Amino acid sequence: MNHLKTFALLAVMTALFMGIGYLIGKGPGMAVALVVAAGMNLFSYWNADKIVLKMYRAQPVDETHPNAVVRAYVADVKQMAQDAGLPQPNITIIPNDQPNAFATGRNPQNAAVAATTGLLDMLTRDEIRGVMAHELAHVKNRDTLTMTVTATVAGAIAMLANFALFFGGGDDRERPGGMIGTIALMLLAPMAAGLVQMAISRAREYEADRVGAEIADDPQALASALQKIEAYARGAVNAPAERNPATAHMFIINPLNGKGADNLFSTHPATGNRVRALMELGTKMGMGGRVRPAPAFVESAIVDSGRSAAPIRAATSVPTTDDGPASPPRGPWG
Repeated sequence: MNHLKTFALLAVMTALFMGIGYLIGKGPGMAVALVVAAGMNLFSYWNADKIVLKMYRAQPVDETHPNAVVRAYVADVKQMAQDAGLPQPNITIIPNDQPNAFATGRNPQNAAVAATTGLLDMLTRDEIRGVMAHELAHVKNRDTLTMTVTATVAGAIAMLANFALFFGGGDDRERPGGMIGTIALMLLAPMAAGLVQMAISRAREYEADRVGAEIADDPQALASALQKIEAYARGAVNAPAERNPATAHMFIINPLNGKGADNLFSTHPATGNRVRALMELGTKMGMGGRVRPAPAFVESAIVDSGRSAAPIRAATSVPTTDDGPASPPRGPWG
């Protein structure tokens, strides 16, 4: 269903591009906008993994890491990638107190997954597995390619609107609505494209939840993790994400401060809707029960019974990415 919804939304966006392009720029204008937008997004497609990992100061980790939690994280990601039939991704951690994670890379052969230190501090091992299975699902579904195509068409539509503003493209009286119609198209076309782009992003999150729950074989763990991340993310600022909001759709939970909602202007589905879908999937898989509600945001880390009560971040002096004074990395994080 989510695949069909994605294809339908892409078809709507393509039709929007063709219609708006004809009204604003005719044939030549459409071609120029599409070529320029495709070139920009092709560059991003080939280099997105390097750009975003550097932006968030991601650090590669492996099984030799001195911290047991990190070693478990690496081992679980590698095992789940193998179980899902995927090449081994580049596994990284991000020094940030906000619990979150994302995947990037142009294809499964060039994929990278990243978890924040806050995520490793606050979630149990099963919940971390659920989150990273979700990210591996994005890799398996080639969602980076899907969102690159979406961004290309949306960018082309925005460029056509700019052409209408700066170059006119002929006698406005020849267009339906004249000057008023041109201004309306200039304002509404990019907004419409953006709404479709966000709808596609939401559809991909639902699909990644489903596939990720199957990879980890534990939909309840992912549902519990989503609730905890949502509760903590609202109380911890992710400074790099706030400075680069265009990357917000990459994370498993919107990293920007604010209330998530399954509406036209959100890149992520409402967490409650995602949890309900996962619990229904768990019932179908023979895993009944209810997810324990996540607590309100508190300062202490969530730890499971097999982990030391001291947060990893505090124990290893990992520098955070807020706007406070930065210090060189120290301790087991490297």
